[in-house]
Amino acid sequence: MLLDPEAASPAHSQVKTEEQIAAEEAWHETEKVWLVHKDGFSLASQLKSQELSLPEGKVRVKLDHDGAVLDVDEDDVEKANAPSCDRLEDLASLVYLNESSVLHTLRQRYGASLLHTYAGPSLLVLSPRGAPAVYSEKVMHMFKGCRREDMAPHIYAVAQTAYRAMLMSRQDQSIILLGSSGSGKTTSCQHLVQYLATITGTSGNKVFSVEKWQALYTLLEAFGNSPTIMNGNATRFSQILSLDFDQAGQVASASIQTMLLEKLRVARRPANEATFNVFYYLLACGDGTLRTELHLNHLAENNVFGIVPLAKPEEKQKAAQQFSKLQTAMKVLGISPDEQKACWLILAAIYHLGAAGATKEAAEAGRKQFARHEWAQKAAYLLGCSLEELSSSIFKHQHKGGTMQRSTSFRQGPEESGLGDGPKLSALECLEGMASGLYSELFTLLVSLVNRALKSSQHSLCSMMIVDTPGFQNPELGGSARGASFEELCHNYAQDRLQRLFHERTFVQELERYKEENIELAFDDLEPAADDSVAVVDQASHQSLVRSLARTDEARGLLWLLEEEALVPGATEDALLERLFSYYGPQEGDKKGQSPLLRSSKTRHFLLGHSHGTNWVEYNVAGWLSYTKQNPATQNAPRLLQDSQKKIISNLFLGRAGSATVLSGSIAGLEGGSQLALRRATSMRKTFTTGMAAVKKKSLCIQIKLQVDALIDTIKKSKLHFVYCFLPVAEGWAGEPRSASSRRVSSSSELDLPSGDHCEAGLLQLDVPLLRAQLRGSRLLDAMRMYRQGYPDHMVFSEFRRRFDVLAPHLTKKHGRNYIVVDERRAVEELLESLDLEKSSCCLGLSRVFFRAGTLARLEEQRDEQTSRNLTLFQAACRGYLARQQFKKKKIQDLAIRCVQKNIKKNKGVKDWPWWKLFTTVRPLIEVQLSEEQIRSRDEEIQQLRSKLEKVEKERNELRLSSDRLESRISELTSELTDERNTGESASQLLDAETAERLRAEKEMKELQTQYDALKKQMEVMEVEVMEARLIRAAEINGEVDDDDAGGEWRLKYERAVREVDFTKKRLQQEFEDKLEVEQQNKRQLERRLGDLQADSDESQRALQQLKKKCQRLTAELQDTKLHLEGQQVRNHELEKKQRRFDSELSQAHEEAQREKLQREKLQREKDMLLAEAFSLKQQLEEKDMDITGFTQKVISLEAELQDISSQESKDEASLAKVKKQLRDLEAKVKDQEEELDEQAGTIQMLEQAKLRLEMEMERMRQTHSKEMESRDEEVEEARQSCQKKLKQMEVQLEEEYEDKQKVLREKRELESKLTTLSDQVSQRDFESEKRLRKDLKRTKALLADAQIMLDHLKNNAPSKREIAQLKNQLEESEFTCAAAVKARKAMEVEIEDLHLQIDDIAKAKTALEEQLSRLQREKNEIQNRLEEDQEDMNELMKKHKAAVAQASRDLAQMNDLQAQLEEANKEKQELQEKLQALQSQVEFLEQSMVDKSLVSRQEAKIRELETRLEFERTQVKRLESLASRLKENMEKLTEERDQRIAAENREKEQNKRLQRQLRDTKEEMGELARKEAEASRKKHELEMDLESLEAANQSLQADLKLAFKRIGDLQAAIEDEMESDENEDLINSEGDSDVDSELEDRVDGVKSWLSKNKGPSKAASEDGSLKSSSPTSYWKSLAPDRSDEEHDPVDSTSRPRHSHSSLSDSDTEAKPTETNA
Repeated sequence: MLLDPEAASPAHSQVKTEEQIAAEEAWHETEKVWLVHKDGFSLASQLKSQELSLPEGKVRVKLDHDGAVLDVDEDDVEKANAPSCDRLEDLASLVYLNESSVLHTLRQRYGASLLHTYAGPSLLVLSPRGAPAVYSEKVMHMFKGCRREDMAPHIYAVAQTAYRAMLMSRQDQSIILLGSSGSGKTTSCQHLVQYLATITGTSGNKVFSVEKWQALYTLLEAFGNSPTIMNGNATRFSQILSLDFDQAGQVASASIQTMLLEKLRVARRPANEATFNVFYYLLACGDGTLRTELHLNHLAENNVFGIVPLAKPEEKQKAAQQFSKLQTAMKVLGISPDEQKACWLILAAIYHLGAAGATKEAAEAGRKQFARHEWAQKAAYLLGCSLEELSSSIFKHQHKGGTMQRSTSFRQGPEESGLGDGPKLSALECLEGMASGLYSELFTLLVSLVNRALKSSQHSLCSMMIVDTPGFQNPELGGSARGASFEELCHNYAQDRLQRLFHERTFVQELERYKEENIELAFDDLEPAADDSVAVVDQASHQSLVRSLARTDEARGLLWLLEEEALVPGATEDALLERLFSYYGPQEGDKKGQSPLLRSSKTRHFLLGHSHGTNWVEYNVAGWLSYTKQNPATQNAPRLLQDSQKKIISNLFLGRAGSATVLSGSIAGLEGGSQLALRRATSMRKTFTTGMAAVKKKSLCIQIKLQVDALIDTIKKSKLHFVYCFLPVAEGWAGEPRSASSRRVSSSSELDLPSGDHCEAGLLQLDVPLLRAQLRGSRLLDAMRMYRQGYPDHMVFSEFRRRFDVLAPHLTKKHGRNYIVVDERRAVEELLESLDLEKSSCCLGLSRVFFRAGTLARLEEQRDEQTSRNLTLFQAACRGYLARQQFKKKKIQDLAIRCVQKNIKKNKGVKDWPWWKLFTTVRPLIEVQLSEEQIRSRDEEIQQLRSKLEKVEKERNELRLSSDRLESRISELTSELTDERNTGESASQLLDAETAERLRAEKEMKELQTQYDALKKQMEVMEVEVMEARLIRAAEINGEVDDDDAGGEWRLKYERAVREVDFTKKRLQQEFEDKLEVEQQNKRQLERRLGDLQADSDESQRALQQLKKKCQRLTAELQDTKLHLEGQQVRNHELEKKQRRFDSELSQAHEEAQREKLQREKLQREKDMLLAEAFSLKQQLEEKDMDITGFTQKVISLEAELQDISSQESKDEASLAKVKKQLRDLEAKVKDQEEELDEQAGTIQMLEQAKLRLEMEMERMRQTHSKEMESRDEEVEEARQSCQKKLKQMEVQLEEEYEDKQKVLREKRELESKLTTLSDQVSQRDFESEKRLRKDLKRTKALLADAQIMLDHLKNNAPSKREIAQLKNQLEESEFTCAAAVKARKAMEVEIEDLHLQIDDIAKAKTALEEQLSRLQREKNEIQNRLEEDQEDMNELMKKHKAAVAQASRDLAQMNDLQAQLEEANKEKQELQEKLQALQSQVEFLEQSMVDKSLVSRQEAKIRELETRLEFERTQVKRLESLASRLKENMEKLTEERDQRIAAENREKEQNKRLQRQLRDTKEEMGELARKEAEASRKKHELEMDLESLEAANQSLQADLKLAFKRIGDLQAAIEDEMESDENEDLINSEGDSDVDSELEDRVDGVKSWLSKNKGPSKAASEDGSLKSSSPTSYWKSLAPDRSDEEHDPVDSTSRPRHSHSSLSDSDTEAKPTETNA
């Protein structure tokens, strides 16, 4: 929608054009793949392996950019997506989700300046090189109020999503930005805050406006940012920006917490890096007064802190502008000038301390002091103390009592107890400690002032936290050869912890939720998280509470080792590294690259693999032990500021001395006025005061872990939104560590292709290896797979039912108004069934309902639409109610106005009345007394209430003061209680530890005592034996003296026994040595065999790993295919829903058409009734006409008699009077007849008007029907096109499935061949190893037998126990090796069996797919043939239909001409009637005036002539009307047949729809295909029979049509004759009176001849009408292309012929009296 018009998601894409479908087909036919190499990836085409003889595991590809053909490993080839996926907005919607496809999409979007991309639920941002114009305020308003699915990927979309989720769920939200340093995290954070501040707005007091936001970031950028080798303006601290929102969704308050500030950067930093920006701004200040006050007019030549002014003039000018901007920002944040001045004083003092320097240790007999006292004097003046106080605070370190001070650095903090008199620090280290302490206190003060400006006492409901931390620091990435520092290790550790939090939320919690809800999902390809780098840094020991100098063998992290080594006298960094490598270094059995910790070629350096081993950083540990020792100068810095003589400094820091704004010297900004801020501060304090943290919180190393723990614990309670910022390009990037033993970032099998020729020309600015390393380190691919395959959206049953029951109103009516159900699961199932969702798109757990990605968004969209409709109806009802209420109000007001007007009139009547004047004068005087008394009483009440109010106000103030005192006291007691409780907990923990230590020591003492007693007893026994030996020796000596002979014999025996014993010892020694040599040879042989077995095992393990990799790749591709198939199924389901909706609408349209047809029939019946009435009136008119003719004949006879009488002059006047009387009677009768004629003319006019109305109604209905026919024709055309498109799509799908089947079969054959070779090798290897083991077993048994013999012999000869133990050990070792070999063989057999089973399953699945594809192909061909035949038939029928329409249009034109002629005849009739009336009036006048009789006779002749002409015109009108009625009947027949044809077309449409449904159901109901095919053939046969009957009817109707055309021609000829006769009449009128009689006779003869001609055709026409009414009507339907030509409604076929026949007979009867009259 926004900013990315070219990208479109496949799920919401429009119908593809034929060109796009053809391009995709061509793309899939070529089988495009990505070839991965060390410089990136290249597009290639995989050649068919069936015709090639390639080794196992190799494929042959052809590069697209140069056409080179290469044989590469299978692992280096990944499937490529179609070009339509190049710029997708969401990477999770790729068809083939692999590393190269993701990188290609990112590269294409980056080349098109589309920097943001969705990666499932997360957002991926590529840092732009410039400032793109996609962050304007106009763009912000484009995202306002939108849902995530309606927004293009953008950082504003993340903010809007989090804000919308917060408002809907009332849950805290957190946005976490991850990435390397310089990737744009802080910039994205600023855009997030700017969007929230601009869009959400603030409450009335403008707590967090856009101006304050800009001022906040200006201040933080000045005091917390500095240039580094990786970023020109890097953030050197971590922060949590919290925005608290009220009930209306506006910002109520805000706060910021900071941690991990690199405060030592003020004094010491890596080479080629600068200090914080604020020092350069201050040194470039243009305010002379301020520079003079800060003593900055003359700067020092050198500075031990490295703070030097900028050299370039343009840089100085820019820094001066930044300083002015900083002052403005402080003013916006409410920092007063005195507070600003205090900040400048401390910064200038730090600069002057660097200029003062410190003496070296060798100089001045080891005395520590300043090197340049004049600069130190300036620093002391600025700090408000004397030089001696400053020097003693820095160098002397006397212990002073007082409150315990707090620091803000993660390196420094107070220590309650230490070793000896404290660490021995140099003078420069003491000076650096003071500078870092001062800057730390200043930074903490600024954070407090910022929070003061942002806090508010308004009630807040929920909050949004934005976490911004320094990114991954790698000096090698920035082109530097130095090792990373301790601060960079801390920042990298924080990034690893946040990455582990992402893994827990994305993988661990989701899998646990699926397990709890009993939802079975297989995620075998997901690798476990490698948190080794985190464990290397912060792993704690079980005895971490006991601080001792003893080094145990239990593994612990680097921070714990630093703490221990800092306590050991004489500890070095080398010993620290040795201990670290002994715990986490690579072991002998480990494989290459498995350990997260590697040795470096440099001394005191080590390599640590961050981001799952993709980002190897080399660290330099030189000087790390000195970081962990306490620096007393840092502890003295807060006291020095509090004791300052300058009140502007001391007041600021004395006010903060007792507050808890800094937590254990680590986290700053814990103050806040809102409840949520206090809750966050309490959570962080709890992290520092529970468990191990209570004891170790003052340790400088453990503070780092505790700060990160506090950060994680704070944001863990909220809903997390992750934004990954990637570096597109970096100078000096190397994807692997420089150590030889380190692991490569990319696979070892990647090719070495020339860079540059395989990439597109416009997209070379992207560093693909760097981007690949960041993508692998973030594990976004696994997260996207989890997002695609799992159910990321879930809701509790009750919540889902309450939220979406508006989509199923029938369920709400079923369960009642309250909708309280017992079984929520069943209710949700019913709701899902009514929603008609695809089965694979949702899943029911034990307590939740889970949805695939995008399903819940569609439901939300449907809910919004339904809600908007309901609200519209509700608004209409409300507005109607309000309008009615307003009307009632107006009526009441009208009544009130009338009442007021009546009273005013009454008042006007009585205002001059004297009594009324008296009453109005006296009444106020009567009420005066009463009102004065009331006023006095009210004044008294007011005084009493006022006194009570003052008293209550006084009491309230006293209570308020007392409550404030009590609250302060309570807070103090609470803080003291918490401190005491923490102290007690720590003491109890220490006591427990000491008790355990005492128990252990007592146990050891008891063991030593028992040993001592045993040794004492043994010594006594030995002393007794010695005494006995001495006594025996003395007795022998005495015996030798007494008896020499006896002694000589015993001496000889003794010597002989001694010689035998020596010989036996030598013999046994020789035998033992020989056996030992034999055993050693056997051992060497066993070791050699064991080495061979180990090599074989390693080889098989490597093969197994390769197979596992291939299996994972195939599984991923299968999952992608399965997801694509599910997407197609969902799309088909949506199309089916649309088809069902279309069918329902069509049925409704048919019902409406049926209703209209019924109404039309009703109107036709009414029309017939009116026509019948008109016919009866016409008959009456004809009767009257006959009477008139009779009367005229009588008049003529009377006139003849009158002439006869007038010719007889001899008649008397009596007879003349009698004749006149008869004439007057006749005139009276003529007048009566004329009145009747006028009445008949009025009725005729009414009938004509009714006829006109009916014709207009018929015209309107014809237009509506024509429009409906056009729309239905369009729908038929669209349905036909959609059928063709669906057929093409099905063909494409079938081809894709066929290709997939071929690929799977090829892979199956390859796997079978590999498995056969492996099984042969394994069986052969197992057989050989079994033979060797059997030989070894036999040899071992022989050795055991010999050993048993030797044991028996030695037992008899009293051998030594040591030799026996050695032999037993050798025996156990040989048995162990034998058992291990047998176990390995069994494990290999089990794995081979599993592989065989998997291959069998794959083969079965592929055969089933092949059969299904073949059936689908056959069905597709048959359906295509049927559709083509139906299309041909439809085309033929359309041609016939168009011809009939043309003929009907011609007939309509003729009818229009006839109607025009009829109207002209009517006009002439009226004119003749007017002339007749004029002539009659003239006759009367002449008769009265008694003019000449000859003139009267002439006028009477003219009258007779006019009457005859009138009679002739009437007959002509009747003839034309009969002709028009016949034409109308023909038209009605045509329209009726056209309606029947339309019905046939509708049946054809229904047939097409059935065919479409059959085509759609082929995938789901393959078993019913034969039945449907038979039914289709039967229907086709019926259609053929219908077509044959229609053709026969067509031929008959064509003959009828020709006959009708012939009759129409006859009628036209007759009309022309009549027109010629009219012309002759004009000529006759011009002739004399003598030719009148002959003219009348000629007219009568012409009428007779015309009637004689007309009788035959009229009878034939009636017979044709009856024939047409009985003929089939389907042919005329084929002649009607649409309803645009309808002019008359169809009439009943049974009534039309009867009516036409009657009209013809009437015309015949009309002609007969005319002949007689003539």
